[in-house]
Amino acid sequence: MAAGRGCDDGTVDPGATDLALLLLRLAVGAVMIAHGWNHIFGGGRIDGTAGWFASLGMRPARLHAWLASVTELAAGALLLAGLLTPLAAAAVVGVMLVAWIINHRGNGFFIFRPGEGWEYVMVLTVLGVALGALGAGRISLDHLLGLDGLAGWTGLAIAAGAGGGGAAFLLGACWRPGRSS
Repeated sequence: MAAGRGCDDGTVDPGATDLALLLLRLAVGAVMIAHGWNHIFGGGRIDGTAGWFASLGMRPARLHAWLASVTELAAGALLLAGLLTPLAAAAVVGVMLVAWIINHRGNGFFIFRPGEGWEYVMVLTVLGVALGALGAGRISLDHLLGLDGLAGWTGLAIAAGAGGGGAAFLLGACWRPGRSS
């Protein structure tokens, strides 16, 4: 088989797929860690994040600032390791859906528009669902520990269901737009 080509039977080379999954996990994981880190330690620190969350209607704001930040850090770390990938993907989906709804949905598609459009959170949401379905690949702790069976339809259901369901529950219980702190 020539380098860079699929297998002779028309399937994709498993090594290329594993490398692609590693690259996707590393990219999404690094983005999530950067966001969580920035919410806690960057700019206005966790107090600034809590103030921003309050302005978006999340109650109690400080709790949600910590919850979102720790979720981003944990999801990112799990994705980097390729451990419990569908659950990490569900965390990405949940955090990004909440951000999409409370901050980005009314601002148009493009991120550079005033108020930041939703293109960025949409891409991360879809990547979360896709990673849940595809799994971590063979270059992962999931593979090493025999957790590959969580991929496929099960992983897709975990990522979309737990992520979407968690976001819906959180919004229903804690999002109060239009109220001041």
